[in-house]
Amino acid sequence: MSREPNAHLAAVMDEAQVSNKGLARRMKDAAAQRGITLGTTHVSVQRWRDGAGIQPQTMAIMADVLSAKLGRRINPGDLGFFDHATQAAAQPIGYPSTVPGVLSLLDDLAQERADAPDPADMIVSNADLSSAVLTWMISRPDGIQADRPSHQRVGMRDVRAIRDAAATFMQLDFKYGGGHGHKALRHYFRHEVLPLLGTSYSEKVGTALYGAAAEVSQLLAWTAYDAGSHQLAHRYLTSTLRLSQVIDDRMFGARILGNLSHQANYLGNHAQAIQLARAAVEGAKGRATPRAMANYSAMEARALSHAGDRIAAGRAMNEAERHFERADTGEDPAWLGYFDAAELMGELCHCYRDLKMRREAVEQAQRAVDSTDPKYARTLGFCRMVLAQSQLLNGELEAAVTTASLAVDGGESLQSSRFQRYVNDFQQEVSVYAANPTVADFNEKVTDALARLDDDE
Repeated sequence: MSREPNAHLAAVMDEAQVSNKGLARRMKDAAAQRGITLGTTHVSVQRWRDGAGIQPQTMAIMADVLSAKLGRRINPGDLGFFDHATQAAAQPIGYPSTVPGVLSLLDDLAQERADAPDPADMIVSNADLSSAVLTWMISRPDGIQADRPSHQRVGMRDVRAIRDAAATFMQLDFKYGGGHGHKALRHYFRHEVLPLLGTSYSEKVGTALYGAAAEVSQLLAWTAYDAGSHQLAHRYLTSTLRLSQVIDDRMFGARILGNLSHQANYLGNHAQAIQLARAAVEGAKGRATPRAMANYSAMEARALSHAGDRIAAGRAMNEAERHFERADTGEDPAWLGYFDAAELMGELCHCYRDLKMRREAVEQAQRAVDSTDPKYARTLGFCRMVLAQSQLLNGELEAAVTTASLAVDGGESLQSSRFQRYVNDFQQEVSVYAANPTVADFNEKVTDALARLDDDE
């Protein structure tokens, strides 16, 4: 039977300036980094160009490889595989078995842009995710290869510079959100941070260097997540989890599991969110400060609350508060400095809202709003929207719309795709009162604010 040549695939390969052999090699390397054996050869690629079918997993790897090469997201339809374009295929997990493998994967990720939002129904394979978490839980640390021959010697001054840069980008993210600074940060990560990991350093400096690199990688994940680039964020997070394994940083690794739980919860994958948060709690026991343990327990509470398990969520919230009571007794790393009492209140007010505990939701959300430093504009915006939803639960329509209006007036928060979802959810909840002048004014305010954002771009 004759087949139509796949002109779409040929065109993308031409644009990427990659040959059949080159694409086959890149696909096999990418698969190996994920623990997958792929038998792709240049002959396989030619068959696909000639119109042959392709397996979904192989197609996903091809799309990832060509996305990295071109610096933009390539989907199956772009490659001429229209049968797969609308399938919600599970996304493969990148958890390389070697240090060179994770560094190579991170280098590839740092070439991908985060300006193409993914669907909010992204599916992650339970088996792949469980395998990555189990590997992190039971694996021995790789350790640092100290004092290797190199033309460059790295010292603590270099590490401090990376951490200062990460702190600067984190402040931009807190203020503006929406992936602001992601492009500059990934360029910095790829050209200034990753190359240092292959140079010469002492064991002390190397350990600190890997820790600083993990902080930047985690921030790249978070900025991609806030921009709505869920697959890219997820791949950064799992790669960063692997990076923490190199130096046996269980506290930071648990933080990454907490972030993965946060994302899974946001995407509606409640079972995964609960398991990831519990893995963070169990994996960090005896290795994390009370403040960090409060953070992990809060993530578990949020996942359980979203799933509607009031008893288990209450237990996790109590554990988070008990840990936080001892927060000042531990020597916390700088990256945990943001998790103060206001941040904990912000996490817990989400729980009370999701559990529809009306009085507690309003009280906790109001405390979170009152306590949050305005420099954390996005966090304050989230807390105000949760307060508005909680007031609505109590039948306080006027107060709810007033609070939501204050959140929208913050302006910069709307650049965050996550914050926009909070606003959209609230608009849906008050849609039954669409004829109310206060609600109509609010909807108009949102429309105007989004238009101003477009004008500022």
